[in-house]
Amino acid sequence: MKSYKHITLEERKSLQELYSQGMSIRELSRAIDRSPSTISRELKRNCNKNGTYHHWRAQILYITRRRYGPKRQRILPGTPLWNYIVEKLQLYWSPEEIVMRWKKEHPQERLSFSTIYQYIKRGEYPNITPKKHLRRRGKRKYPRSSNFNTIHPDRLIPQWPDEIRERARIGDWEGDTIYGAIGKGLVVTCVDRKTRYLKAGLLYSRDAAQTETVLVDILHGIPVKSLSLDNGSEFSNFRRIEGKLQAPIYFAEPHKPWQRGTNENTNDILRFFFPKGTDFHNVTQEHLDSVVYLINTRPRKCLGWLSPFELLWGVALD
Repeated sequence: MKSYKHITLEERKSLQELYSQGMSIRELSRAIDRSPSTISRELKRNCNKNGTYHHWRAQILYITRRRYGPKRQRILPGTPLWNYIVEKLQLYWSPEEIVMRWKKEHPQERLSFSTIYQYIKRGEYPNITPKKHLRRRGKRKYPRSSNFNTIHPDRLIPQWPDEIRERARIGDWEGDTIYGAIGKGLVVTCVDRKTRYLKAGLLYSRDAAQTETVLVDILHGIPVKSLSLDNGSEFSNFRRIEGKLQAPIYFAEPHKPWQRGTNENTNDILRFFFPKGTDFHNVTQEHLDSVVYLINTRPRKCLGWLSPFELLWGVALD
């Protein structure tokens, strides 16, 4: 039995010419090598009111029906795939992360992350909305702000050795801070360039001594080969930090935040949970740690759909 294919524009051109000559349905079906029912349905759907047929009109009507007609539901409620998607969306995984992790275990199944986005947009999943569960909250990406040079560093990121630039080892960290509401605290973040593993600690002000203490504390017990920072004044004790970590510190050039792209991207993920205007004085370190754990256990495309936790610690997650 032949697999069904939609009528092409070339077939519609032939159909228009032959139909205008007065051929019957069966004669048309033999000439175009289509079943009589297919020809009959095509003419019934796409003929003008006066009974004439034009290939361009038929093609436009076909495209319109395909684009705006009712969609067949591919992911059915209650199935293992449906339950898996809902579970991971509730853990704030992106649709792409969900699809690629599912395909690792079910390589024969067809699934597109755009389908999941469409289901979310249409409100198919219970209690799942773009605003609450998608990183961009359904909005387009906004441009990042520039940084300002407030300290005079000893080393700059363009001076990175090859092992840092090529992400050849674990222990090369990028660091920065994200702000809450004015005067309501901030968070210092560090991300390993190779594994994308995130560490974060609360700060109650931009005080350099406090930043030094928190930064050294969150990196305690983890390999640190280098640290690359933003030019904020909170990092002005960088030479003391360098001594405590026993690792060189590099700084981004002024107005070039993309030089710490890994950290910028990860901070953007953290912003989903702590949007601009957050009062970090009301956030506990325990709550911050729980959010960091969610981020570290999500699979990443750049890691071959492993999570930062799995790559850093070599421990598989369910």
